[in-house]
Amino acid sequence: MRKFILKRLLSLIPTLLGISILVFFMIHLIPGDPAEMMLGERASESALREVREQLGLDKPLYVQYGKFLGRLLQADLGRALRTNEKITTEIRERFPATVELSICAIIIATVLGMFAGIISATRQYSIFDYVSMVASLIGVSMPIFWLGLVLMIIFSVNLAWLPLSGRLSYYIQLETITNFYVIDSIITQNWTALKDVLWHLILPAFTLSTIPMATISRITRSSMLEVLRQDYIRTARAKGLSLWAVHYVHALKNALIPIITVIGLQFGILLGGAILTETIFAWPGIGLWILNGVYARDFNAVQGGTMFIAMVFVSINLVVDILYAWANPRIKVS
Repeated sequence: MRKFILKRLLSLIPTLLGISILVFFMIHLIPGDPAEMMLGERASESALREVREQLGLDKPLYVQYGKFLGRLLQADLGRALRTNEKITTEIRERFPATVELSICAIIIATVLGMFAGIISATRQYSIFDYVSMVASLIGVSMPIFWLGLVLMIIFSVNLAWLPLSGRLSYYIQLETITNFYVIDSIITQNWTALKDVLWHLILPAFTLSTIPMATISRITRSSMLEVLRQDYIRTARAKGLSLWAVHYVHALKNALIPIITVIGLQFGILLGGAILTETIFAWPGIGLWILNGVYARDFNAVQGGTMFIAMVFVSINLVVDILYAWANPRIKVS
């Protein structure tokens, strides 16, 4: 296991190096001048030239990339061009919002998706099976921005049941310790804030959970169906074990490997791909922050934020691979 983990850690080096090259040069293909965005269209050429020299934007791209890579090796993501704040500081302030939203979304997707997949597999060709599969297809195909707007119109505008946007109502005070509002509410025993935070999470979390929910449901169904056809499941049934023991003790444990894989991958995707949801619901997470960086031609913020998300994603993949052996001891690590 140690050799496997070491090999996977070493394989992350070329992966992250390739990502850094792609991110750096693709960001510089975006039209626009960061210096002009900072000073305005009416800025003089001398002022623009001075800003470009201060930011190093007048250097050749390979020189700029070399400095960018050197900072990465020192765990320094640089400073945002818009605010001159350290990117690590801005990520530390905003990433908890994305993590909080992604965790809630993956919990909803896992619980509902696995439930639907297990019931569909154990009741194959039933009405529930057909409805579940159609719902999964719709969930995968439905655009998140459209679903988010529809849910906002129904539950926030028409019914006025749920908040329209944000993480916390403006009239509620909350002492931030970790920037995870749920945790901070519990630590400070601010139950009013906790209720309000959870209330704000419902719409964006459910919206973000639809695609992974549909994916988890389909993978769970196919994996369970494959396991239920195995000889040892027939043996368990022949021994007179209850359906609950057969389905949830024997079959589910052995069907978990692809399910764990897809849950881990979907969680990594949620952490880096929540931009649309965060934009629609004005959720102050890292996705919305990176999008604003693109609008402002803030190369440093977009590069630093994207590299941070990439490191999180590959780390989650590593954890998922390690969980394989826990889920099925028959797997041999080579």
